[in-house]
Amino acid sequence: MIAIIVGLIIALIVIVVVVTSIQQHKEKLEAEKRVKVAKQKAIIDESEELIFNLANLPSNPNIVKILNRRSLNAAKNMQELMPEVKGIKKRAQELKSRLKASEDLAENQAGVDDNFVLPDNEQQLVAILQCIKKLRAVLKSEQSKGALDAQTFTAEDQKLATMQLKINIESLVKRGTQAFSKEMLGSARQYFEKALQSLANSTVKTDYVAAKHAEVTQQLEDITDALKHTNAKDAAKKAKSEENELDLLFQPKKKW
Repeated sequence: MIAIIVGLIIALIVIVVVVTSIQQHKEKLEAEKRVKVAKQKAIIDESEELIFNLANLPSNPNIVKILNRRSLNAAKNMQELMPEVKGIKKRAQELKSRLKASEDLAENQAGVDDNFVLPDNEQQLVAILQCIKKLRAVLKSEQSKGALDAQTFTAEDQKLATMQLKINIESLVKRGTQAFSKEMLGSARQYFEKALQSLANSTVKTDYVAAKHAEVTQQLEDITDALKHTNAKDAAKKAKSEENELDLLFQPKKKW
């Protein structure tokens, strides 16, 4: 009798352990699903934010198409992970329609406008730079996942790299010009030298880069000439001061 009771107790313990293990395994799987779903939702949210911020950049329908496809793929992954969640199917349909519209637009609209006018506001410039950096990271991620072919990635990344370079160069030139106008020649030279170095190191080779390289080089020559002139004036002023001091030292002493 005791043996039977002990056996039942052991069996009960084994059942509890097995049931607990199964329950913990299910909870672990559900937790992993939620993490994956949250990751896909974050992808959709990030894509939506980037599309919104594209309003600050020249029109680029190909980028919009890529971002919409990225969102749709994420929505499909969410639907596979948790098909029972309300709203996911409808959201996927909406994104599918949006992708179709952006594909039609990309086929009928011209490419990026090269005459990109930079805003004067520094905060807007920073926001644009951040947007471009995020877009380039997203393109790289999509290409590494096989969602974007190498040719399209290279073409679109080159456009973004050109805009990023232009913002950096124009900002440096603007600061250098302002410093030069205030006769802060040392600071001006540093800004223009940094701009020239950025142009030299850039993999982007366009007419803009060539023209800007010549312009910045000329600015540096003007600064060098201005520094020589300033140094000559300072040297003459110092020599005159020393001459006056010597005249005072050796002039005949007055007799009282």
